Amino acid sequence: MAESTPPIGTQISALAALDPEAPAVTAGGRTLTRAELDASTNRLARAYAEIGVGVGDYVTIAVPNSIEWIQAAVACWKLGAVPQPLAPRMPDPEFAALLALRPRALIVGRVDPDSEIPSVPMGFAPDPALPDDPLPEAVSPAWKAMASGGSTGRPKLIEAGGDSRVPAAIGAPLGAQEGDVNLVSVPLSHNTGCTMALVGLLMGHHLVLMSRFEAGEFLRLVTEHRVTFLATVPTIMQRLLPAYRADPDAYDLSSIRRFWHLASPCPPAIKEAWIELVGPEALWELYGGTELQALTFINGAQWLTHRGSVGIVVSGEMKVLDDSGRECAPGEEGEIYMRPTPGSRPTYRYVGSEPKSRDGWDSLGDLGHFDADGFLYLSDRRVDMFTVGGRNVYPAEIESALGAHPDVLSCLAFGVPDPNSGDLGQLPYVQVQAATGAGLDGPGVTEFLRQRLESHKVPRWVEFVDTPLRDDAGKARRSAACVEVMSRLQAQASR
Repeated sequence: MAESTPPIGTQISALAALDPEAPAVTAGGRTLTRAELDASTNRLARAYAEIGVGVGDYVTIAVPNSIEWIQAAVACWKLGAVPQPLAPRMPDPEFAALLALRPRALIVGRVDPDSEIPSVPMGFAPDPALPDDPLPEAVSPAWKAMASGGSTGRPKLIEAGGDSRVPAAIGAPLGAQEGDVNLVSVPLSHNTGCTMALVGLLMGHHLVLMSRFEAGEFLRLVTEHRVTFLATVPTIMQRLLPAYRADPDAYDLSSIRRFWHLASPCPPAIKEAWIELVGPEALWELYGGTELQALTFINGAQWLTHRGSVGIVVSGEMKVLDDSGRECAPGEEGEIYMRPTPGSRPTYRYVGSEPKSRDGWDSLGDLGHFDADGFLYLSDRRVDMFTVGGRNVYPAEIESALGAHPDVLSCLAFGVPDPNSGDLGQLPYVQVQAATGAGLDGPGVTEFLRQRLESHKVPRWVEFVDTPLRDDAGKARRSAACVEVMSRLQAQASR
């Protein structure tokens, strides 16, 4: 970040001075103006400082999407502290493991399971006697530190590579414009939500937050607030379609100028439906990790001519390597490696882990290939791939095919050991959340997939569940689900 760029807290105060009555953030039926956000976070920052928060300190924010979350993050930036979001309902062992990676000055919304770190409860209100006038300018050494890896491997923190002197035009490459109405439907504890909230704060957006996702409420908020910009995940896109199709005249999506999706693969049928709803120039996809070494973009029009692609590289560099380190030719599948443009500053720092690297190129564990036009296609994550009779099977391919079924709300595929002879190594298992009253059954799922997949990819087991298999950030605890299913299968086999 350029040293001439003011830190985030200073920029938020400047926007308040420019237009104090403009709406800054709406959540739960309440709206704060820019002036109210600025003054309230000045007071909150002083309350945090009295607890001991200062420049460079970590502050864990564990509250749901809310005005309170935004205020906590802004107060951190104004003190030069580092906001470190965690899901408020994260299990205590995982929460404690992440806390142990780095000292914290404060936890907002939860208590430390080990009773060592100071905390303030959800709904904390600072002493009204504390001043709300501006604080001395401070720079946070990292503007965020996101958690990752707790569900599938060793927990780690990913610090932003740059400090809080973030340019106001951070969202310009995404097509964000000053004055947008920006709907945040994913958790702010997830990188997508956190980053899009910052985009909104710096570009003078009216942030509209969902405390938790609900399809009808999402559509109502878009209609009522005339949302122009949003970023969400395929899971939410899939859940929205039945609600919209049930009563399309009740909602107006015409205000949406830029609709981003990211974080997980989008089933082609879901993508096509949204291209039809908002238009091919409005629907965009982004691929890249929290680490931001490199990114790809693709819009709906490009996708229609390169179906299944996640786009062309627009930031940093990417290449696909085979297991020996040889660069793969177009169409040849391998592991995706990426790095920032040579000469630029690092985009992230790990706490609690080390990246998988080859000669300065990092891998996030994704498999895929480029085509001859330079468009990237993903297969799946290396850790999720399994083999059936020596043939590779990618859960994302099964999930994408099943996601096209109109009665499937969410699904999760993985491999489990062959309970018989073991000759096949692993066999596909799928969990399905079906629409209420759909009447979908196991044979129906199997037949649907048999028409779309090779026989060795068709699940040998179909289990129906009553709750979503991915959270509102599009993430699934695949490894935990696999372990639980294997335990059940082994118990049945031993009877």
